[in-house]
Amino acid sequence: MNQPILPDSASIAPADDDLPDRRARLQSAIVLLLGLGLFLALPFVLSIGSVVFLPPVTAMIFTIVLSPLADRLTRMGLPNVLASFIAILALVAVVVMALLLILQPAFVMVDQVPTLARQVARRFAELRGNLWWIADVNRQLARITGHSAREVVVASPSVIEQVAFATPSVILETLLTLLMTFFMIEARIRMKRRILLDRHTFNASVRLARVLRDVQERVASYILTVAQVNFGVGVLVALGAWSFGLAAPVMWGGLAFVLNFLPYLGPLVMMGLLGLVGLGTAPTVAVGLLPALAFLGLHAVESNVVTPSILGARFTVNPVAILISISYFSWIWGVLGALLSVPILLTVSALLDHIGKPNLVGFLFGEALFEPGRLAGMDDDPDEGGPPDNSTAGAAQAG
Repeated sequence: MNQPILPDSASIAPADDDLPDRRARLQSAIVLLLGLGLFLALPFVLSIGSVVFLPPVTAMIFTIVLSPLADRLTRMGLPNVLASFIAILALVAVVVMALLLILQPAFVMVDQVPTLARQVARRFAELRGNLWWIADVNRQLARITGHSAREVVVASPSVIEQVAFATPSVILETLLTLLMTFFMIEARIRMKRRILLDRHTFNASVRLARVLRDVQERVASYILTVAQVNFGVGVLVALGAWSFGLAAPVMWGGLAFVLNFLPYLGPLVMMGLLGLVGLGTAPTVAVGLLPALAFLGLHAVESNVVTPSILGARFTVNPVAILISISYFSWIWGVLGALLSVPILLTVSALLDHIGKPNLVGFLFGEALFEPGRLAGMDDDPDEGGPPDNSTAGAAQAG
């Protein structure tokens, strides 16, 4: 009688050993799909509820930048409330000064727009006359295909109507942002102590203190350093605009200062503005393009030599990630979202450096979904389970 052949237990063991790995990959795949869905759905939620979500995000970035100033004033002996209020006043003063330097001359230049437009049209007419063969080719193609160009005019609200509709929302969001920033700065020490000292283990408190300190140092140092570099660029642009005879050179310096916070896109916009105004005021096309070309040379030196040497490798971010962040947050919140995109990207990057960065390509080939972060391997610390001591409280206060 034939005995049934039973499978060897050794052959079953590998399948049992693979079960936890398969379960981990399944959980990672679910997390990946949920994260992708959140990434795609978040813009619609944040854009619709911009009045609710934009002020706290902006206030968090302002709090990170202004907290070192408030800490310094507190160490000088000022009360925490007064130090927080002075930090808010410094922020308001910088914003108001920038708006006055940029907007007031810009309103004066608006009156000259019709003259500049006619001059630019004359320059383009001259260029079109020199490139007459291109227009002849277009006419031949239109005759062959039987189609003619049609002009479509889309009715849209005027600039005054757009400003009138947007003003109440802007005022509300500005007030909410300033109030949230003040309360966040004033409560920063209490919040840090509560976040750090409420952990169940001392090791968790130390790790969280490192994350908070690194995020604040990275974002605040980046913004303050870039602001100093942009201030130098603005001064040089103002001097260059004055030497080229452009009207309101201080306005051009202020525009260069603000737009240079937008990597890649800001300098392109600045070059376009200089080119249009130069073509509208200069006697020839070559002379009109000189301001834009001079700014291109200045930006090449600043972005490739000055800024990398000052910031160093610690603040190096993938250019593709920067462009994706700018397009993502400008789609959600417009110009303000574009200005906040790089600080938000730095914050997320600092968190992922500690927690672990997603390993999407490696995950497709069997690796773990998240690479080990800086905090990996600290769970075996011999001090695990000890109560937070004074060093943690000091980290909470120093931030």
